[in-house]
Order: sequence, then structure tokens, then C-alpha cells
Amino acid sequence: MEEAYVKLTIENKIGFIEFFHPNRNSMPSDVLLELEQIITTAGNNDDIKVIVLKSGGDRTFCAGASFNELIAIENAETGKHFFSGFANVINAMRKCPKLIIGRIQGKAVGGGVGLAAAADYCFATQYASVKLSELSIGIGPFVIEPVVSRKIGKIAMSQMTIDAETFYSADWAKEKGLYSEVFESTEELDQALNALAGKLTSYNPEALKEMKKVFWQETDHWDALLHDRARISGKLVLSNFTKDVLKKYR
Repeated sequence: MEEAYVKLTIENKIGFIEFFHPNRNSMPSDVLLELEQIITTAGNNDDIKVIVLKSGGDRTFCAGASFNELIAIENAETGKHFFSGFANVINAMRKCPKLIIGRIQGKAVGGGVGLAAAADYCFATQYASVKLSELSIGIGPFVIEPVVSRKIGKIAMSQMTIDAETFYSADWAKEKGLYSEVFESTEELDQALNALAGKLTSYNPEALKEMKKVFWQETDHWDALLHDRARISGKLVLSNFTKDVLKKYR
């Protein structure tokens, strides 16, 4: 079985950050921590002008939280710590001084939708449908709600949250503003992504940095807000309802 990883490669001033987990690119704590650290490192690297966030494999972009780790949570503090991993990645993306382009090649679920929403611009394929399944397992998309609502609005966020077992199409996600462009294949996606990223590397880095600040204005309170939301999820994951549902996924 392939090992999970997070890696950074630099090509032509573009920093490609790739994460992978053999279980549909789900996110255990160690992958979340590494992703947060690498985003911060790339943001401070003068050799990088723009960042591309992508995942390994060609099917699922990110299946969200690691169910195996959720099952193992036994107290509220551990629960908060786990969900804070997502909070830290979103905050790292938000505070990163470089623009981040998301490459969403396949399905995004839960925290995966949060990652797409935290990117400054997203390219996707027609296979990149989205789902917020958290309510169906007894928790809720608390940590990612601010970043998803910021991108697609409260009404679309509420729709996805309440209709928790439905995958919404990539075209729906584009219509709501989560994706900027949707392509029929990963080849077409990569062509367009590399063209845009290449252009961005030739722009004034100071202008890009200042523009990024403008995009994320009025989110300075998110450091506290997202960790507060992590506490809610961390408590709910201990409920009998959630424990019973998660047993099916062992």
C-alpha cells in the first residue's frame, strides 16, 4: 500500500504542494500538520511566486476527515485537536502571502470542500463534485463553514449542509463560485492551470501580495473562530450517535 505524503516541488517559480493518502486522500492529523507547515514554508520562499495545491491520484481530490482517526477519539480535547488541524490549514492558506490555485481533479468531501474554498482560484474537472456529509454522521461542517460561506454564500452552504448525502456537480460548484473553471479532463485542466500560474509568476509580486490581503480582509478573527468551531466538532464526535455511525466505517 502506498504511503501518505505531503511534498513541495518548485518548477518555474511555481510551488506545487501535493498531498496524498491511500484512503481517498483523507486527512489524518499528521497529513494536516505537514500540509499546514509546507504551505507556510512555501509562502515564505522567495523562489516561489505562486502556489498550486493539488492531491495525488486521479480520482478523489480529498475525502475530508480520516474516519479511522475520528473513531479513535475518546475525549473532547483530542477531538478539538483533530479538528483544529483543518482550522490550521485553512488559516495557513488564508495568511499565506502568495496566491494559491486549487487543482481539484476529483470529488471533494467535507474538509476537501474547505480546502477548495480556501484557495484563491480553483480549476476543476467535471468529476469534481462536492458534498458536505458531516450532519449525516452526527457532526457538522463547523470549522469549514466560514471559508465555504465566504466563497459560495450562506444559502448554498446551508443547502449542501442540510442535504448532507447528495453530491453536487462540478458545474453547480462553478455556478456558486467555488470553482472558477471546469474542464472535461485533467489534461485540459493542467494546461489552463499552468498557463495562468505561469502568467502570475510574471506579475509584480508586491501587487499580488497586497491583492491577497484585500481578498481576505475581515477574516483576522478566524484564528480564534475556527478553533472555537473545532471545539464544537470535537465534542459532537464523542456522541453516541456519531460513534454508532462511525462503527460502520471501521
